[in-house]
Amino acid sequence: MATTPKKLFRGAATTTTTTVLYTVPASTSTVVSNIVVTNTAAATATFTLALGTSGTPTALHTATSIPANSTVYVDLKQQLATTEVITGGASAVTVSFHISGVEIV
Repeated sequence: MATTPKKLFRGAATTTTTTVLYTVPASTSTVVSNIVVTNTAAATATFTLALGTSGTPTALHTATSIPANSTVYVDLKQQLATTEVITGGASAVTVSFHISGVEIV
């Protein structure tokens, strides 16, 4: 069983809160270990994140407020199976996500 630490997603959020940020590859499981959400704007924004089955993921954050020029850290150990997803988005593209984890093959 090979484990590979990975950057699962790094980039600006879209304003569509159901955007797929990461999909677990075939014959693989993934453990999500850390999510960093940053708002670089001078105004408060909101963000949404969910994990699980495509189409019906489980919410982690729903329209959660993030103050101007702030960062939110989400530490977790959540396993995702093959084809499961991480979805998310924000009220502004000044919000960005950095999602880290480990892929297990």
